[in-house]
Amino acid sequence: RAVAVAALGRVARVTALCRALRRSEDEGDEPGWARAREEAEAALRELREVVRPLREPRYGEALRRKAERARKRRLRLQRRKHEAMAAKEEAAARAAEREAKIDQWRAKCIQEVEEKNRERELKAAADSVLSEVRKKQADTKRMMDVLCGLEKLRKLRKEAAARKGVCPPPSADEAFENQVESLKTLLKTRTELYEAEERALRVMLEGEQEEERKREMEKKQKKEREKLLQQKLEMDSKLFGDPAEFPLTHLLQPFRDYYLQAEHSVAALIQIRHEWDQYLVPADHPEGSCIPPGWVLPSLPTNDTWATAVR
Repeated sequence: RAVAVAALGRVARVTALCRALRRSEDEGDEPGWARAREEAEAALRELREVVRPLREPRYGEALRRKAERARKRRLRLQRRKHEAMAAKEEAAARAAEREAKIDQWRAKCIQEVEEKNRERELKAAADSVLSEVRKKQADTKRMMDVLCGLEKLRKLRKEAAARKGVCPPPSADEAFENQVESLKTLLKTRTELYEAEERALRVMLEGEQEEERKREMEKKQKKEREKLLQQKLEMDSKLFGDPAEFPLTHLLQPFRDYYLQAEHSVAALIQIRHEWDQYLVPADHPEGSCIPPGWVLPSLPTNDTWATAVR
């Protein structure tokens, strides 16, 4: 590029001097024409000296090699730029996926905490009401004990007065007994009411506990199903490859369709079960063993050659 720029500068100067020569020749200026000719010849020699390397065969080849290296370098830089952008986008996608999983896990944790808080608050409220009912029952029982004590005290005082020859009128005994019976009836009614409230609260608490046990069981079953599904995916991945990276035109696709045909066809499922049922034997049969509940995974390679073939 520097040689070309220098050559273009010399060409422009030679062109200007040529115009000056023609103008001096037209005007008949001999001294000016001779001076312009000398300057033009000197500029032409400089131009020839500048472009002399360009005339050499090896110089053109070197320029081509240099241009090719520059082109490859540009392509390499562009490829690195694209790879860096792709890596950045992939990292951003992984970060977004990780953030989404974290948000989902956080929301799940918050929901579980809120459910536990609601259950705790409901249980605390029920316990508070139950303790209040029990307190009322204790007060009623204490009042019954007080009435029984009053009856015993009046009986003792009545016997002591009778020994002294003092007898209360029958109307007083009747009034006392009526009052005591009225209070006992009231206390009995309250006792039955409090017992009904206690039974209702116990039924409610047992219902909440049953719901909680049911939710815990559902969570446990869900975890077990997810665990079994993950194990099945891992076994399928080991046997048939990763489904996410398994193209439809893969060489093993027919085998995959054959071994998984029972999942898509009832007739195939019945046929396979019929063939398997012919070999059903008890677990303690001396000439056979029971059918395994899942896939029989291949054992690990015992030598490097086998491991190479498996890979």
